[in-house]
Amino acid sequence: MNDYMPTQLRFNGSVWCNLDIALRNLDQLFGRAVQPLGLTIIEWYILRALYERDGQHASELARAVGRAATSFTPNLDKLQDKGLIERRPDPADRRAVHIYLTKAAEQHREAVTKSAEQIDAHIRRMFSAEDFATFQHVLAMLQNVEPDYADYSARNR
Repeated sequence: MNDYMPTQLRFNGSVWCNLDIALRNLDQLFGRAVQPLGLTIIEWYILRALYERDGQHASELARAVGRAATSFTPNLDKLQDKGLIERRPDPADRRAVHIYLTKAAEQHREAVTKSAEQIDAHIRRMFSAEDFATFQHVLAMLQNVEPDYADYSARNR
């Protein structure tokens, strides 16, 4: 574990505000790591998701990287313009497309994977093993939150 000292949370401990600040800090860390690859962070996420499972529907891929399917097309356009993905129609659903890696994307696989490992190792060093396990548990819980605004609004009236 590194010598990171926790500081007091800002904004009276507001979970959302502090999580947002933490994400912005990590976003900068990730940005520095992926910049030499010539990728944006979202492109890096998309490639990682496709390295795990190539040929996903565009809507599945959007969900996998935490983006709305309705605003995801420009991200795919940029990756296609860079020659890193190709779209293929879904024979079972003419409205849907599958996203596949190209040979050029495969050439990025090692660099993308290595940059992910380096970032994860940097973050892991900030915690004891027990704290990191707790952090991963909390992160998994937050990652799977399904926003139901109607339910939220009804509870808070």
